[in-house]
Amino acid sequence: MLQTARAAARAQAPRRATGRPGCSPWEIRSTGERAGFTGLSVPTFLPEVLPAVEVGWRLGRSHWGQGLATEAAAAAVRFGFRERGLERIVSIAQVGNDASERIMTKLGMHPVRDTVNPSCGRRVRVFQLSSDRYAATARCWQ
Repeated sequence: MLQTARAAARAQAPRRATGRPGCSPWEIRSTGERAGFTGLSVPTFLPEVLPAVEVGWRLGRSHWGQGLATEAAAAAVRFGFRERGLERIVSIAQVGNDASERIMTKLGMHPVRDTVNPSCGRRVRVFQLSSDRYAATARCWQ
């Protein structure tokens, strides 16, 4: 199922702290300290998956293993489906990044392809979650 260009445009509309179109980062805080960020963006670095909106996250190493990325990414996914009306959300990680793949799996995503990031030549794995599957499983991880 391909996401419509209209839904992708709705996700691109806001410009947040980065000033880049298609990026809606949210800061993640743990006990008042900035732990990292999560958000939705259009993965223009990987044209073969477009049109698409990606959920991504980055955390400082001292905040790994606490469930923060999963919780924050789940909120971003919920926002994408419920507030932006997206038909699918993807997530992309370097092959071998098992921690990120575990988060993607916890979000209900499944792998759809392995490919190469043309900007750096690294192998990446693309996961996706459709709005239908989200609706069927969302109550399990809200």
